[in-house]
Amino acid sequence: MIAWGLQVGTPSIFGIICFLGIVGNCIVIYTIVKKTKFRARQTVPDIFIFNLSIVDLLILLGMPFLIHQLVGNGSWRFGATMCTLITALDSNSQIVSTYILTVMTLDRYLATVHPMRFNHVRTPCAAGAAVCLVWLLSPITIIPVWMYAGLMPLKDGSVGCALLLPNPATDTYWFTLYQFVLAFAFPLAVICGVFFKILQNMSASVAPLPLRSQRVRTRKVTRMAVAICLAFFVCWAPYYILQLAHLGVQRPSFAFLYAYNIAISMGYANSCINPFLYIILSETFKRQFIVAIRPAHKASRVVPSMVEGSDSLRLAPECTQNSQSSRELLHNMLPVTVAVH
Repeated sequence: MIAWGLQVGTPSIFGIICFLGIVGNCIVIYTIVKKTKFRARQTVPDIFIFNLSIVDLLILLGMPFLIHQLVGNGSWRFGATMCTLITALDSNSQIVSTYILTVMTLDRYLATVHPMRFNHVRTPCAAGAAVCLVWLLSPITIIPVWMYAGLMPLKDGSVGCALLLPNPATDTYWFTLYQFVLAFAFPLAVICGVFFKILQNMSASVAPLPLRSQRVRTRKVTRMAVAICLAFFVCWAPYYILQLAHLGVQRPSFAFLYAYNIAISMGYANSCINPFLYIILSETFKRQFIVAIRPAHKASRVVPSMVEGSDSLRLAPECTQNSQSSRELLHNMLPVTVAVH
């Protein structure tokens, strides 16, 4: 039953996630692009959501390769160059997504706790610069992936795509911890700390913010940002926990392998969930989407409000062959896994 789930059930689930996620993120990207074209005005929330959608789309575009590996019992048929590129793309997208969420959380802190003091800092240019910095620095953080992603021979004569570290006995341990701290634990600690300060400020604040309507919008945006961050960490926590657990598992059982596949699917499902969070939780996004799909002459009649955030996306708010062991199959799947020699 478990073997059937790995060969048939899991690829089917991944295919559904991939299709829905690509459609949803394309809708978000299209809506923001059309809004910018019609109104020539992009807000700070728009910049974060647009980049998150781009990252989610990149993550999902790597899923067909994962599905092919699952159907092919862990074999990789696209060559060493594509192995490196797809593995690096997947790892880089996870890092970018995590730190865009971190920057977005810091923006919520400034908007909620210091709305007047740092209002000149919270500009589209500053948000764009912060996001660009994340995109530029993220490839540096995955240098081990660029260096060691490659093809690994399998028992059936085929090859798999994995991370072939030079000294697996120690390198696997340190790389797993490095990935866990950099892509999960550290940003989680920052985001939780920032949101704690935001909630603390909201509960203790008695002084009114500049405009009551703006204060209400700020709180709505913050709650939606919390929803996005919470969805990210809930979806990715099982994957990173199992990565740590795998350090103490010499020969993974089929049950462990099945749980690992579920964890991977949850991580990818996050990229599918995000656009639907925007659609479900944001009335503003729904209106923007309707405007985007209207004919040009109708869309031009819509006059945007001059109040900041009123026309932004409201941040509504990553049966196998008998001759192949479960360990090999576990190590030959994306996201990045480490091949133990």
